Amino acid sequence: MPGRDRLEGGLQPARGSLNLMKLLAVLPLTAVVLSLAACAPTVALQPADDAASPLCAAVQVRLPDTVSQLPKRVTNAQSTAAWGDPTSVILRCGVPVPAPTSELPCVTVEGIDWLRDDSDDPNFVFTTYGREPALEVIVNGTAASGLEALTDLSSAVAQLPRTGGECITPGS
Repeated sequence: MPGRDRLEGGLQPARGSLNLMKLLAVLPLTAVVLSLAACAPTVALQPADDAASPLCAAVQVRLPDTVSQLPKRVTNAQSTAAWGDPTSVILRCGVPVPAPTSELPCVTVEGIDWLRDDSDDPNFVFTTYGREPALEVIVNGTAASGLEALTDLSSAVAQLPRTGGECITPGS
């Protein structure tokens, strides 16, 4: 008896019902993912003038997931990156190339020369020196280590070509 076989084998949902059941099973997971994404909103930044440089793109694809032990965040501007919640480290590639200066200290970290502007202490602005396009890293010194941030970023920043400028020690 055809009807009896169907009952003994259990009710079989229609093909469309299976798709609906799969969708209903995925919805709670989707809700969790969306709620987690809402916890760390996109960081609004301004791109630098030369942000569209292919050399900045080479840096961008090599940026680490963490800097100074802070997780990477999503930004809304080309050739930018941010870490920490609240944001404690910001990177912008394509900033103007700095001229030689004796007003800002120049430090070398992992073979990369940086000018350090501490005029907005505890926020420090580090700008690559002797590389083009130039790149800046802004570090909130109360939440992150500038040395650790520059060290963590060094392999990505090393993609920027050298222009010949370099840090020199006073009196040399």
